[in-house]
Amino acid sequence: MNTNRECTAANFRTTDIKLKGFKIHEITGPSYPALFYGRRDFYKIVLATGHFNICYGDQTFDIDDTFLFFGNPHIAYSNEHLSPEQHGFACVFTEDFIGSRERKDSLLNAQIFRFDGTPIVPLNSEQETFISSLFQRMQTVYHGDYDQKAEMLGSCVDLIIHEALRIQPQNGQKRKNAATRITYLFMELLEKQFPIETAADPLRLRTAQDFAESLAVHVNYLNRSVKEVTGKPISVHIAERIAAEAKALLQHTNWSVADIAYGLGFEYPSYFNNYFKRVAGVAPNAYRKNKELV
Repeated sequence: MNTNRECTAANFRTTDIKLKGFKIHEITGPSYPALFYGRRDFYKIVLATGHFNICYGDQTFDIDDTFLFFGNPHIAYSNEHLSPEQHGFACVFTEDFIGSRERKDSLLNAQIFRFDGTPIVPLNSEQETFISSLFQRMQTVYHGDYDQKAEMLGSCVDLIIHEALRIQPQNGQKRKNAATRITYLFMELLEKQFPIETAADPLRLRTAQDFAESLAVHVNYLNRSVKEVTGKPISVHIAERIAAEAKALLQHTNWSVADIAYGLGFEYPSYFNNYFKRVAGVAPNAYRKNKELV
């Protein structure tokens, strides 16, 4: 899989983000070249206006509007600019920049950053004005000499995320009891295995028992809790996530079907072929060919 580590913005280097933990830039002028499908080393929030084609995991979004985009380093994505001109802002930050574990749990596990969430939030003119003012404030602070700039920048990031959640309410359940907590841990552990980077480092947790052992709970308790909170047993969550990753690999990489099979933890490619045909309705090669023709 292509794991392009460079941001397409002018004068941006990955070393900058690793040194400072945060960077912001304005998006102006002609459209940048397409950002290749792959996983990045940082979280990203973009405020943009224009026509874009965004692939995120196994989802594809065609949007011609003003919107916020939330990129997660654990999820591969690409961005193609279809407008000749563009404008807006983008900020990138590392997980360390967010700080405490409580803030990470609150912000980085929000649905807008999750694989099963929607990373794009359309904005009306009033919402764009407010969000744009936050990015402008962050630019001023970032380039200034205020001693507490990290805290102020973090507060602006928090506010943008919470404003996006307010605009586009998600249906995630609050973690009020043990069942919801263990379900959250299961979903987090499941998601951390993706995206698959190489067939040489295959998926390791593939069964309910695997996850129960990793979380140090009885498999029956884990499965009962997950089904109670989500309405679906663990096996369905695992199957859906593996199928989604398989579709993303077939659509966005040139990996052979055999490499995809091994990367997803199947012992033999024939097992993967039968599995994919059962969940997707077509064989892997047929799915790839159909997507190429779209």
